[in-house]
Formats: sequence, C-alpha cells, structure tokens
Amino acid sequence: MAKHWADFQYEIYLNGMTGAVPRLPTDLTRLEELTEQRLGPGPVGYVAGSAGDGSTARANRAALRRRRIVPRMLRDVHERDLSVEVLGRSLPAPLALAPVGVLSIMHPEAESAAARAAAAQGVPFVLSSASSTPIEQVAEAMGDAERWFQLYWSKDREVTRSFLRRAGAAGFTVLVVTLDTPLLAWRPRDLDQAYLPFLHGVGTANYFTDPAFRAGLAKPVHEDRNAAVLHFVNLFADPAKTWPDLAFLREHWDGPIVLKGVLHPDDARLAADAGMDGVVVSNHGGRQVAGSVAAADALPRVAAAVGDRLTVLFDSGVRTGDDLFKALALGARAVLLGRPYVYGLGLDGQSGVEHVIRCLLAEFDLTLALSGHAGPATVGPADLVEDAG
Repeated sequence: MAKHWADFQYEIYLNGMTGAVPRLPTDLTRLEELTEQRLGPGPVGYVAGSAGDGSTARANRAALRRRRIVPRMLRDVHERDLSVEVLGRSLPAPLALAPVGVLSIMHPEAESAAARAAAAQGVPFVLSSASSTPIEQVAEAMGDAERWFQLYWSKDREVTRSFLRRAGAAGFTVLVVTLDTPLLAWRPRDLDQAYLPFLHGVGTANYFTDPAFRAGLAKPVHEDRNAAVLHFVNLFADPAKTWPDLAFLREHWDGPIVLKGVLHPDDARLAADAGMDGVVVSNHGGRQVAGSVAAADALPRVAAAVGDRLTVLFDSGVRTGDDLFKALALGARAVLLGRPYVYGLGLDGQSGVEHVIRCLLAEFDLTLALSGHAGPATVGPADLVEDAG
C-alpha cells in the first residue's frame, strides 16, 4: 500500500498528547523569517537574497498565488498514491531537493545532513557542484538512495570530465546542468555585506578534491589556498558555451541529462533537438535575472512545447503543498524544492530538512485528496483558474 504522507498530521497531534509540539513551524512560509532571526546576515542573505531588487523572486511567488485550485467533490480519494515515474526512476512523490551550494554556511553537517534527510524520506537529493562536501562523501551519507548531480559547466574540459566521472562512480544517476549562471548576477544583499563564500574557499570542496583541478595548480591547495581560490574563480563558469557544446556532456555521461534554467519554449525545443532528456523550468529562484518572467508563468508554454518529448521539471517559488499541486497542474512532472529545505537545515540540521519534506508532502497529499485526486496523474490545467485580482 502506498504511503499516506498526510498521516504526518496525526503523528503531530498524537505527540501533542504528551505536550510535544513541532520544533519548527508547519507553515513553511514562516521558515525564512525564523532563519533571518537566528542566523548571521551573510549566510541568510546568500540563501534568501535574489538578483536586483528581488522583483523576480516576488514574481515567482505571485505567479503561483495568482492560480487558484478548483476542488472537485465526491471522488474516491480514500487510497492515494503519490508515486511518479521521472526519468526512468520511480519516486515516492513528485519531489526532489534542488541543488543548493555552500550548505556549510547554514549548518556544520551541510550537504551530508540534507542528503541523509532526503534518503530517509525516499526523495532524490540533487548535489550542487558548488557544495561544501565532496561528491564521494555525500554519496556515502546516502547509501543506495536516489541522488542526482548538478553541474556548473566549467571552462576547463578536464575538470568537467573529472566531475562527471566522479559523480557516475559515486552512484549519481541523473545529470542536472545549470545553464542560467554563466556569470554571477548582481545580488545586492551579498554585495552590501561583501559576502561571497567561495573567496574563502567555502563551497569549493568538489574542486579542491579534484585531480584535474589540482593538476592546474602550482602548489597543493593547503600550501597556497589563495591561488586555489583564484583558479576556481577563473574556471567556475563559461559564458562562451553554446548549444553544440552539449554533445560533450552527452559523450561523457551515461544517464539522463536535464537542463536547468529553461524559460523559453524555443530553448526547450533546442534541448530536445540536442538529445537531452529533460528541462527544469526555473529562473534560479529569482537569483539571476531581475525582472525575469516568473517561472510558473513560463511553465505552461514550455510544457506545451516539449511535454511529449522531454521530462519537464520545475523550481522557483515553491513553498507549500498547494504550490506543488499548482506546478503539476501547469505541466510539471515533478518539482525541485530549494530554499525551504535550506532554512530547515539551518534551523535544525537533518531533522529540520526531514520536517520540511514531510510537511510539504503531507500538505500536498491533503491538497490532492481535498481537490478530488487520488494521485498526481489526474492533476491538470482544468484544476486551476487564474485570479484576475
């Protein structure tokens, strides 16, 4: 029998019989404010901050809020099954944890704690290239749980090749290539604090442990850390990359490849033409282009263009179970969750991340059922209306 994620609410209520209440809010939209109160301005600003004046991050939330669910009655929702097939993998729910770099600024156990939480709940964890913890260590923390690797596509071909080799050897099955960060955006919250963790060698663990990266250094990392940081900055991203370059990735990665940061239907078509397996409709949570189209507004057009050829995933602005429902109704196969789990990590380590996953999926399970659905497959555009106000 499928797991009923909604049962988490009864667990909470039963624990309340002994006077216990959840350590973190169950309304996940409250986590950001709590994190702002408890953590330093540098780390909080790095995670919560966005490009420019924050207009894109606000637009992401507004685009999801503008869509309203139209519940249907008297449908049998007694037995529900949230599981989905995504990129040839069977997932317990249409959710994965998005790649977020530098997690050690939020919690000392960093990516390992988040990865263990994902593994414990059966949700895929997407590891960032810019993690504070090496690929192999995160893999060890996860056992045989589903894990995907996010690539920041370096100027150095050998480093890219080495990353792909290491990720494959460590059991990462899907490659998620972030396209929207060939340059670092103008991010005032970081600029005002002059806060960029990479310059302190934080978030560079995969690079500093990589043989191809180290081959480009005159001295070992520990002997000249500044030179290693400079080398990292020089090769981290490559604004010269174009569509034909994808052939290199296809050649060096055996599993599915998903392109993250696609907002235009024509780019989605180019991804399909290049032999990719999926796209993530995403504007990097509003962190790259101020004034960008909201990701949820871009989603239906991308899904209409390539939904029959590619797996369409979604991130940017998801905070709640009803957001997840709306993303599926707009054409996504599954959703990548970013900031909320990072706040959970910062506030309560692995337990905090598990709390966020369970709250989100409990609310999603209940939203599905109360809207007349026994699983994600029947959710579609007819379940939403746009709120003109």
